[in-house]
Amino acid sequence: MRPWPGSPYPLGATYDGAGTNFALFSEVATRVDLCLIDDDGGEERIRLPEMDGYVWHGYLPGVLPGQRYGYRVTGPHEPENGRRCNPNKLLLDPYAKAVTGTVDWDESVFGYQFDAPDQRNDADSAAHTVKSVVINPFFDWANDRPPRHPYNETVIYEAHVRGLTMRHPEVPEAMRGTYSGLAHPAVVEHLTKLGVTAIELMPVHQFLHDHRLTERGLRNYWGYNTIAFFAPHDGYAANTAQGAQVQEFKAMVRTLHEADIEVILDVVYNHTAEGNHLGPTLSMRGIDNEAYYRLEKDARYYTDYTGTGNSLNARNPHTLQLIMDSLRYWVTEMRVDGFRFDLAATLAREFYDVDRLSAFFDIIQQDPVISQVKLIAEPWDVGPGGYQVGNFPPLWTEWNGQYRDTVRDFWRGEPATLGEFASRITGSSDLYQDDGRRPFASINFVTAHDGFTLNDLVSYNDKHNEANGEGGRDGHSDNRSWNCGAEGPTEDEKINDLRARQRRNMIATMALSQGVPMLLHGDEIGRTQGGNNNAYCQDNEISWVDWSLAEDNADLLEFTSGVIALRHAHPVFRRRRFFAGRPIRRGDELRDIAWFTPSGQEMTDEDWESGFGRCIVTFLNGEGIPDMDQRGERVTDDSFLLCFNAHHEDIEATVPDGEYGAEWEVVVDTATGEVSPRNPDRYAGGGTLTLPPRSLIVLRRVKP
Repeated sequence: MRPWPGSPYPLGATYDGAGTNFALFSEVATRVDLCLIDDDGGEERIRLPEMDGYVWHGYLPGVLPGQRYGYRVTGPHEPENGRRCNPNKLLLDPYAKAVTGTVDWDESVFGYQFDAPDQRNDADSAAHTVKSVVINPFFDWANDRPPRHPYNETVIYEAHVRGLTMRHPEVPEAMRGTYSGLAHPAVVEHLTKLGVTAIELMPVHQFLHDHRLTERGLRNYWGYNTIAFFAPHDGYAANTAQGAQVQEFKAMVRTLHEADIEVILDVVYNHTAEGNHLGPTLSMRGIDNEAYYRLEKDARYYTDYTGTGNSLNARNPHTLQLIMDSLRYWVTEMRVDGFRFDLAATLAREFYDVDRLSAFFDIIQQDPVISQVKLIAEPWDVGPGGYQVGNFPPLWTEWNGQYRDTVRDFWRGEPATLGEFASRITGSSDLYQDDGRRPFASINFVTAHDGFTLNDLVSYNDKHNEANGEGGRDGHSDNRSWNCGAEGPTEDEKINDLRARQRRNMIATMALSQGVPMLLHGDEIGRTQGGNNNAYCQDNEISWVDWSLAEDNADLLEFTSGVIALRHAHPVFRRRRFFAGRPIRRGDELRDIAWFTPSGQEMTDEDWESGFGRCIVTFLNGEGIPDMDQRGERVTDDSFLLCFNAHHEDIEATVPDGEYGAEWEVVVDTATGEVSPRNPDRYAGGGTLTLPPRSLIVLRRVKP
């Protein structure tokens, strides 16, 4: 087959209806061969004829969607200088829009000989590695439109494509664990009734199952082992035709958009599945190793800020282009609504330190497409100075690890948490206000995929990761959990009642805090992982959502839906600006927020510094919201009292009187599990309210 010159842009394989243009970047290559793979594994090698700006390219008429392909790159093999070209390795296109096959970890996929690591391995890897696939880019989006929910109106649901759907009884068996399963009406109905506005999917970029896991009969369930930044993971597709995962993913997005639910992707641009210097040669390592990866002074070795063996070199303009092209592709072609960046601090490292003015942030800021979607940082990595909560630029929101830790500590009764707790539930102004950000810069979560589920958080003091086969060395030991009196499942009704109350406490706290709440899938029905707080390798019932719990814990599901609905109904819980703590108008004694001791007195400095305080009452003034609606009208709301009691005994609380309100009614009671009861209890201003042990009661001011 004789190629035409084609075009150096766009990179990757681009089908135009008549043929396919192929373009690959490599600054070190002296020759690039495109390899077309047939159904029997046969290979036709075609030398790309053109090279412009280090992009090798050619156009092949008649090459259609479904065609499998790879590259062989000839160039210097000098590991000591960071160059690892080897034409005997079939390489995945970094811009592949779809991937097929698996890596079987045969010695041929490695660039060195196992018994002589300093010797080049020239065995051919083609039969043992993944292949790129030419895709059909055309899709009928019908009347699709992005929901574009404002941050302050957003409720995020973190979910795993496979784990959410594998055990759902209403999803057909052939669709379980797939994009189609996630778009099934039963799943969409659950999300809609729950009140979530965005689903944040754990990694769906094509990833690999680590060799060390497959040897132990395990899998990389979470998916933080990306090998292709443009390709939806083929293992999540119900349709197994070559490249069909792209169409299936698009159909899922279209369906979720029809339900007014945004799709946010958890993306891993900090490293790839090629690992350290002893890892396989699958793609970028063999194409242009020193361009794509950060190398040590001894260029045989990789800088590792991620704990995975390598770090992507976001300082290199071609690598930056790869990241930006990938992000833009997922927004424009796959129509996703935002991204959560795994270990985002790694991308901000210009030379050594994390730099908020790095090229990565600059290029995101000015991009007219990417800057308009939701950008969420996991604001840390494992390198020195990697914990960067509160330090990302104004365009970004952040997973707030301090919120998680403080809310856990408060409800398990740790001392000296009142002041910290007050700051976290009001938007963490100490972290985000100084640089012009708003309360919604804080993504508030109590649990996430990494760690205990909510049920396990109140059922275990210690992690139980025996199934991972790592001798308990994996997973965090500082979980800030409390088992409420027994380790694991128990028949003790008092303990189970306390656990149920604690689950409601944390869900209600999160739903009614300023910022953006994020719920972990299955927490609303009491999902358990049996105390495993690091189920990254458990692609089985340990991790999959057990939907029978929706019936067993129907009260928890109803409660969760209720407090989320309360949040949606009342803008005082989702303000766009921080509280000022000042009177809302001249001569008015009422401020936008006030804090009270159980005796009904306003908190003093001494009260805030008390190391034994377990109870606090917060007044939220619905007349003190400094926001305008989309028509420019002033936003007003009801006023509320949030009464928190993390003590192990009843506390008598005095309801503030005077201008705060003459009469109040209960709208949330975590002790009883009621939300918006039909006949709520009422309390007069100045009266006494009994706060049960470890409970949150929310009162709404009754209008005269």
